[in-house]
Amino acid sequence: MDLRIFTEPQQGATYDTLLAVAKATEDLGFDAFFRSDHYLRMGTSDGLPGPTDAWITLAGLARETKRIRLGTLMTAGTFRLPGVLAIQVAQVDQMSGGRVELGLGSGWFEEEHKAYGIPFPKEKFARLEEQLAIITGLWATEVGSTFTYDGTYYQLTDSPALPKPAQTRVPVLIGGHGARRTPRLAGQYADEFNIPFASIEDSERQFGRVRAAAEQAGRAGGDLVYSNALVVCVGKDDEEVKRRAGKIGRDVEELKANGLAGSPAEVVDKLGRYAAIGSERVYLQVLDLDDLDHLELISAQVQSQL
Repeated sequence: MDLRIFTEPQQGATYDTLLAVAKATEDLGFDAFFRSDHYLRMGTSDGLPGPTDAWITLAGLARETKRIRLGTLMTAGTFRLPGVLAIQVAQVDQMSGGRVELGLGSGWFEEEHKAYGIPFPKEKFARLEEQLAIITGLWATEVGSTFTYDGTYYQLTDSPALPKPAQTRVPVLIGGHGARRTPRLAGQYADEFNIPFASIEDSERQFGRVRAAAEQAGRAGGDLVYSNALVVCVGKDDEEVKRRAGKIGRDVEELKANGLAGSPAEVVDKLGRYAAIGSERVYLQVLDLDDLDHLELISAQVQSQL
């Protein structure tokens, strides 16, 4: 099982903080550094010093790391036009030497749209479907050919479909809990399906829906990678677990029930239960970005046992 580090910078982080976490991610042997795509803090955090842009961050990290994969869980489809996003992702992929992955979602946090003057359309999911068709279509168009798309929400005419990513295909991640439309989109477009903050039972049920949708789309269910995103809080003893949980404002028992929390042995055991239902990759949601000792412990005593 791959372990990836997943950050929520809107809660309060500078680029330098994210760079330190990304370098630790690489040095400690984790597979990837991912970040959310939000412009407004959630909950009681003050969010200082303010938001950072996901793709500007990843462009910087592309030049300052060498091995780890880089991506978003999830880029909000409401923030960027699909043609522009295709250019941005392709450029960052080139800058990284082919290490980028695109998680794309419909966008859901209405308050951040109001705060920064971003339109928040009602028909977000239908727009997401067109965005996926356009972005993958632009990348797949051969050099020298053009791409045209006539949709309900987006129209492209004779696009040169440039630039191209460094990778032949940038992996596309789609995720969510929806029982019908989400599996259908994943089955058609995704290289990876991710379910965030879900129980083992709910994950197994949703993975089954996505496999069935992939087969209906003419693909094998195993063509996709299946992954989870879970908050992580590991300590070498109960006192350290309690301290780390308190630092992020969470209850230990709640974290154990809904995330990956406790001793390294407890977390390894729970990861094994997710693996048993088909999860191949876990994004560890790290909420205290100043606690690099936490990452060292996970690397030494959790990742080493997988």
